[in-house]
Amino acid sequence: MTIFEDAPAQPHGSPPSIGAAWLSAPYPVVVADADGRIARTNAAATALFPGAAPGAALDDVAPPWLADAHRRTAGRDLPVPARSVRGRHRSLTLEAHPTPGADGDVVWWLVDDTGRLQAESALRSEQQRTAFLAETSTQLLASLNVRRCMDVTVQLAAENLADAALLVAPANGRQHPLAGSVRGAPARHTTARIDPASVPGLGEALQGFPPVPSRWIDPAALPEWALPEGFAGEVGSVVVCPLPGHGVPAGALILLRHSEHAAFDESEEAVARLFAARAGSALSAARLYSEQTSITATLMADLLPPALRQVHGVEFAGGYRASRDTERVGGDFYDVHPGAGPGEETLAVLGDVCGKGLDAAVLTGKIRNTLQALLPMADDHENMLRLLNGALLNGSHTRFATLVLASVVRRSGQVRLRLTSAGHPPPLIVRHSGAVEEAETSGTLIGALPRIRARTAHVDLAPGETCLMYTDGITEARGGPLGDTMFGEARLRAAVADCAGMPAEAVVERVQLLASDWIVDQRHDDMALVAITAPQLAHLTAVDGHTPGRYTA
Repeated sequence: MTIFEDAPAQPHGSPPSIGAAWLSAPYPVVVADADGRIARTNAAATALFPGAAPGAALDDVAPPWLADAHRRTAGRDLPVPARSVRGRHRSLTLEAHPTPGADGDVVWWLVDDTGRLQAESALRSEQQRTAFLAETSTQLLASLNVRRCMDVTVQLAAENLADAALLVAPANGRQHPLAGSVRGAPARHTTARIDPASVPGLGEALQGFPPVPSRWIDPAALPEWALPEGFAGEVGSVVVCPLPGHGVPAGALILLRHSEHAAFDESEEAVARLFAARAGSALSAARLYSEQTSITATLMADLLPPALRQVHGVEFAGGYRASRDTERVGGDFYDVHPGAGPGEETLAVLGDVCGKGLDAAVLTGKIRNTLQALLPMADDHENMLRLLNGALLNGSHTRFATLVLASVVRRSGQVRLRLTSAGHPPPLIVRHSGAVEEAETSGTLIGALPRIRARTAHVDLAPGETCLMYTDGITEARGGPLGDTMFGEARLRAAVADCAGMPAEAVVERVQLLASDWIVDQRHDDMALVAITAPQLAHLTAVDGHTPGRYTA
């Protein structure tokens, strides 16, 4: 193939007009006449084209592309500068610049362009590889899902490095997760009990050792499991690369090429190792994230507020909102511990730990676990709080908490409560008439003083009446028209007064909705509340089935 390029203007005239200096030029120079015969050459041209003596035909001693270019140039009166040509000669790439002379003679100045073209080719290859590795990092880091990272790894490898790729993940028990892809096909996942020693270098790669050269691997000896599903034909060359991770190997990557394709060379193996390093880092990060997410979910299950329901004929409902929408736990909490039977008291607890976020949630978990251990003493609230106070004082933290305990039992159609506050706002009692009362209970907070005191209130709820326990995140929530006014106890009382006769869940939802509307997007503390309602029993007094019924216990 001949490549034409514009050459700078050269002076016209016969070779003698140029002078004899060209005879000693370091570049090969060939002078040919209009008939295509060599008139003169310099020493460099004679060394390049053996047999290029005066009188010899250019077709016999020069490459065809140069002879063809001479025929198109010789004898022509060119109004514009002649064009240079380029072509191959042996292992060289030459660029020939013509200078037309008198009587159709042409002086051909030859320049060895091999090195420049090789450098340009190497630069283009390196740019392509850099772009590929950059795209690899972008795609791999776009997800922290392990399966997605495995998919991207084998698909990119099969598309850009080989004809097929198989990713071998670290063993899960006795099984190795595998992900394979053939060029142009989606990734396929499976698990298999494999022998890494059956593929040279795979066992070492899975342990994080450097890869073995591809020439050490016999493609014909590959086991069947090492060939991704859909790979057809004979394997010509194989590369095994470790996938380095964060502290521990992330697996190994097997690259396969068909026999009709060129084997992996050293530069391609180097690119494969760079690719594997990026893939291993992404896989390791995804696995670490997955493990941390699993651990967090397990621990979070014990920190999240429980789902409340009716217990022994009494309605319980709870609501919780963390101080930040991005958090699920905080310093407010509640629990309900059902009694052993209908005649046994159920203990409901609502508390507020000093602080916010995960640090407060850790202490919350400790308090909840301690209270559960103290359930056998729930008949004596003050003693229970005293033991809890001692447990918190013996801890290494400096946080304190406020609590309210409610022992609940249903008897003779009514719900009887024993309410004890430990530095916490007293619960509100919503009567069937809409009147709102404050339970007469008080006490000192927990975890701050060596001794505590507490006063227990006894309250009876008729059918349809509710006891609402809440944290100060409700009353101290700031909002309103200017965003700096607290929700306050007066608004809370008015809100629950409108909930007279409602089920426990409706009371909680109503208060939560009003508090959320009040703060809008303002910052706020954790908010928690628990409603305890004596259920209403109703039957229809009209035979048509449409008249409202009356409530009876």
